Amino acid sequence: MMRRLVVTLSIAFLSGPMSSGTEQGDHPGDKDHVMVRPDAVKWGPAPPGLPTGGQIAVLVGDPGKAGAPYVLRAKLPDGYKIPPHWHPTDENVTVLKGALQVGKGEKFDLSTMETLPPGSFARMPKMMRHFAMAKGETILQVHGIGPFDIIYVNPTDDPRKKK
Repeated sequence: MMRRLVVTLSIAFLSGPMSSGTEQGDHPGDKDHVMVRPDAVKWGPAPPGLPTGGQIAVLVGDPGKAGAPYVLRAKLPDGYKIPPHWHPTDENVTVLKGALQVGKGEKFDLSTMETLPPGSFARMPKMMRHFAMAKGETILQVHGIGPFDIIYVNPTDDPRKKK
């Protein structure tokens, strides 16, 4: 019976859609494979809600659209800090290069941070207060269900509120 369940789940997974988004530059209605080689990633400046100095590339989907899946990459310089914040949806992060130091709570505290080397994965449930810092040039892959937003614990940390 267990073998039959495993076979049934495998068939269901393999017969499902491989992609539900768009490749960089494609139209939202496209439902084909999405393949992006590292040298084809189109980096742009981090959006206003993140500290300056980072870069973002949307690989698939629309992070700003409610209920829509997305995958993006973030390139962070050494020492890049994201103050304590939370998100209205789950955040899923995979470290591709460098290292990401992550801590939980409402105050930035280096002594409580855990270092995630390349290949590491972290999931921060919606509304969980956390903070992060890049160790070396760091590239992350972030995926989730939109909208992606960042709400800072201390409103004065929000780059959108600085002149």
